[in-house]
Amino acid sequence: QPQGPKANILVSGNEIRQFAKSLMERMNITMLEEAGRDGGSSEQEKGGREKKDDYIVVFSRSTTRLILNEPELIMALAQEFQMRVVTVSLEDQSFSSIIQAISGAFMLVSMHGAQLISSLFLPRGAAVVELFPFAINPEQYTPYKTLTSLPGMDLYYVFWRNTKEENTVTHPNRPWEQGGIFHLEKEEQERILASKEVPRHLCCRNPEWLFRIYQDTYVDIPSFLNVLKEAMKMRPNLKKAKIASTVHPGRVREARCQTSVQTSSEAKLSVSWQIPWNLKFLKVREVKYEVWIQEQ
Repeated sequence: QPQGPKANILVSGNEIRQFAKSLMERMNITMLEEAGRDGGSSEQEKGGREKKDDYIVVFSRSTTRLILNEPELIMALAQEFQMRVVTVSLEDQSFSSIIQAISGAFMLVSMHGAQLISSLFLPRGAAVVELFPFAINPEQYTPYKTLTSLPGMDLYYVFWRNTKEENTVTHPNRPWEQGGIFHLEKEEQERILASKEVPRHLCCRNPEWLFRIYQDTYVDIPSFLNVLKEAMKMRPNLKKAKIASTVHPGRVREARCQTSVQTSSEAKLSVSWQIPWNLKFLKVREVKYEVWIQEQ
């Protein structure tokens, strides 16, 4: 099945936030207070973080998928939002220090890539801004859009796409796993170079996809800021939005195992239980139970 949005996702944002919290505790990271964000009450806002304390995090890459005018982008963000901008880098910093920075950010900006999974550590009300190189259709690569939109994550997603071929730098002579295409037949190389959009494909060795995703990009600042301004107008106010419930089902009740011998070569095991007492109060579409059987 080609890459694209996944259907029938059963995990909730509350479960992911619980995981993020647990992981941060294991790494001895204290999550910066979320009081004062859109989700807080007016009393919390007075004692919590003020807008002047908000900051933006930009993921910086030093080898591939570069933002070629990164300093210009950082200046534009700082001026537009009147906030300080912090850069983080997987090449230069520890994972825990990056998570510490992200856990208090107002906004996370990054080229498309696996580093964006760190957006699960963002505080409620934060924005995720994903940048896509030329010829990459954002509608076909949606894991981080999906993550932000899960009920209970309470994040806001924005994407910017480079539509100007002159603002991209390609690397056809790199190894194939970094987007090189010199190993392909000449005709196929020419087709890829002439293409304006990567067609839908299977993950993850499609040469046209690799060629385009490993491009370096000059971000067009005016169009980037326009996308952000329009998106921020539509951004939901979490004060008005009802935060998703964090109530979980209780334990199952009256769990019973019964065994019976059917024939000399066949036995039967029956497992039964009563549903958790609070399940009828939770608004859930589907409930799945997991049964573990351990031989002794």
